[in-house]
Amino acid sequence: MGAVAVDPGPLTLALAPDQALDRASLHLANAMLGNPDSAGGLEILLGGLRLRFVTASALAITGAEGVVKLNGSELPFNKAVRVSPGAVLEFGPALFGIRYYLAVQGGIEPQAEPLRAGGTLTFGRAHGHNISTEHHAPRRALDPERPVVARVERGPQAENYDAGTWLRLTSEPWILSPESDRVGARLVGRPLEPAGATAVAGATGPATTPVPQSQPLLSGSVLLPPSGFPVIALAGHPPTSKSPVIAVVRDEDLDLLGQARPGQMVHLLG
Repeated sequence: MGAVAVDPGPLTLALAPDQALDRASLHLANAMLGNPDSAGGLEILLGGLRLRFVTASALAITGAEGVVKLNGSELPFNKAVRVSPGAVLEFGPALFGIRYYLAVQGGIEPQAEPLRAGGTLTFGRAHGHNISTEHHAPRRALDPERPVVARVERGPQAENYDAGTWLRLTSEPWILSPESDRVGARLVGRPLEPAGATAVAGATGPATTPVPQSQPLLSGSVLLPPSGFPVIALAGHPPTSKSPVIAVVRDEDLDLLGQARPGQMVHLLG
């Protein structure tokens, strides 16, 4: 055992790096502690988490920004800090961004279920006794008052849509829906033409609508369901989807969407 959750907050997950919505922030937190790239960490939605450390360790916090306290004193972000047994760590509401990331020296063992009150966290074996002394450029959390800009490339089904649909997707503003979750960033605005709007002419008959086919789904895929409102697949997406993939978000921009707040403006640049 490494720590006990006094209060888990709205949603706290112990994740492997590839499951994090903001992978770059978790990677940075682990790097500051000298952890391997494969080390797990906590993804803390909005704040509210209170942890009591059972064993001494070191930690780093990245991602969202707010007031985080250790034994009542405010902690710096993007910096490795040592903690002693019995120390209590408290996350206040996220003011910038939406997801904090906490890494502990040795890595946190991933869990299948969200952290619950009284739940325990297990830390891996520390690689050496010293935290990293390398310089790591800090990541600044997103300003909720500014649009999130994500670059996109054409997806495998983009050719089924006319130039006007692509122009609208990549030039008109979108708003992140409150219905967004770890599965997908759901965008609302002026709906695009739904899948199948471009008819395929038969050899001997009238135009027909293509039958949707299930296809493998990758994170960053921009799906266009019948509603006409784009959905960007995030880390919790299912393995397949029948909705056409009209675009794909560049991998280096995908982490930004994991920090966007409901109601925040999103621009897809193609």
